[in-house]
Amino acid sequence: MIRKLAAAAMLTALAVPAFADDCAVTIEGTDQMTFNLKQIDVKKSCEAFTLTLKHVGQLPAAAMGHNWVLAKTDEYQAVATEGMALGIDKNYVNDADERVIAHTSVVGGGEETSVTFDVSKLAEGQAYTYFCSFPGHFALMNGTLSLVD
Repeated sequence: MIRKLAAAAMLTALAVPAFADDCAVTIEGTDQMTFNLKQIDVKKSCEAFTLTLKHVGQLPAAAMGHNWVLAKTDEYQAVATEGMALGIDKNYVNDADERVIAHTSVVGGGEETSVTFDVSKLAEGQAYTYFCSFPGHFALMNGTLSLVD
């Protein structure tokens, strides 16, 4: 009976959405061009939000690098396309592009990086997409970010 209750409690805990109660989240990128999260919810009560990107693959940044870039959904494809032309030295992101809300550097297998951004940059009801801007990755490596209560 105790084992059944413990198992039920564990399953209940796993079913809870991954809200950023502590105003931070970790996302993983793989050598198969995937992120392990397709949705990130940021609570309005957070003043700042920290995203940590872990590349859990083995390939180096030059071959299969990943970054994490946040933009409004209706602007993300243009941001990704323009960023690809800038090269790895610029992390495939234009730092001066006002459409970029936040971004990390590019990392390779076994590496990680973080970015912290001001939650006041997000607007309620606005659709946001996060993606990897390494050439050719944004079509597969993307997800949605929402501002929630």
